Amino acid sequence: MYYKDISGVTVSALGMGNMRLPTTDGTPNAPIDRVKAQEIIDYAYSHGITYYDTAYRYHGGESEYFIGEALSKYPRDTWYLASKFPGHMMEYKGNGVLGFTSMLAGHPDSTVDAVFNEQLAKCKVDYFDFYLLHNVNEKSVAMYNNEEVGIIPYLVKQKEAGKIRHLGFSSHGTAETIDAFLTKYEGLFEFVQIQLNYLDWKLQDAKAKYEVIAKHGLKVVVMEGVRGGRLAAIPEAEMKKLQAVRPDDSAAKWALRWLQALPEVSVVLSGMTTLDQIVENTATFDKPDPVTEAEAELLSGVADSMLSLVPCTACRYCTEGCPMGLEIPKIIAAYNGVKNGDNMAKYKEDDVDESMRPSRCIGCGSCMGICPQNINIPEIMSTFAGMLAK
Repeated sequence: MYYKDISGVTVSALGMGNMRLPTTDGTPNAPIDRVKAQEIIDYAYSHGITYYDTAYRYHGGESEYFIGEALSKYPRDTWYLASKFPGHMMEYKGNGVLGFTSMLAGHPDSTVDAVFNEQLAKCKVDYFDFYLLHNVNEKSVAMYNNEEVGIIPYLVKQKEAGKIRHLGFSSHGTAETIDAFLTKYEGLFEFVQIQLNYLDWKLQDAKAKYEVIAKHGLKVVVMEGVRGGRLAAIPEAEMKKLQAVRPDDSAAKWALRWLQALPEVSVVLSGMTTLDQIVENTATFDKPDPVTEAEAELLSGVADSMLSLVPCTACRYCTEGCPMGLEIPKIIAAYNGVKNGDNMAKYKEDDVDESMRPSRCIGCGSCMGICPQNINIPEIMSTFAGMLAK
């Protein structure tokens, strides 16, 4: 494992994300398989990973509990923990009371102080090494800026008290939103976590976001470096082009090496679900091996071939609020497969479980308000249903 600097701290260049841990039956909504997940954490730790990322809502809130237990067997000064304040899924009810919305709807009302201290307790720590505002975007920025709610002033006090060592934020917002937020709080935040990969460099203008963060003199923590696995299984024709250059490298390794070439990237998070994935990824980060200019140009061509695909990362935010129980990411994956010319991805609705039938979408739009990629999911469901009916 090689290491980089962020806010004066030396951290592993590869970080362990804890949003896609293995589950008891292999489905995302099932409980974490703690035995398999512990094996992954143990492998990560023994192979030099020092940065561990979680959040209030990951695995329905179970992720913070798990990572707190999983890391407690190791000396506290040998690993760094990052978690996030879920302001993007909150509404202010007045008198300091916060209600939960979206995927956290139904949780009891709370306060900024109660949520933060709940996270410390769940993670079994006295302080967070890195703490983030979760998903500062065009919709959530008003909550984070609300002076009466006082989220940011509260977190500043926690930093002064030593309960937060380094303060940052994650974002799926536009470059303009990130720039405005950093300008408003110039000097306060120390790093920014964004979705960054060679496809989104173009597809979601991640290039502009990266450059904005660099302009403010901050380092970048990467999420979705392999796009939830999408860049680990690229079209066969494009993969053959990569194999002609480096026959032994997987598509995932190409994606991670692309990130290694960006100087302002300090940590690349990977939500590794299997032991095989973490074995491969830690090997990729054994030493720096960034793509060459020619290889970067080759990946740019791969990205061009994929720009028409729906940019779903399978984060599953949408599924938690779907009243019809649709497996939206899986349906979109099938839709992308058909769009990409893979006839095997097409199926008959009568032959699949109801959760895989796009025609069952009622167009309520509950998924759109919480999709970090801003995908018009009802439109995709309607289009795909029409394609399947032919």
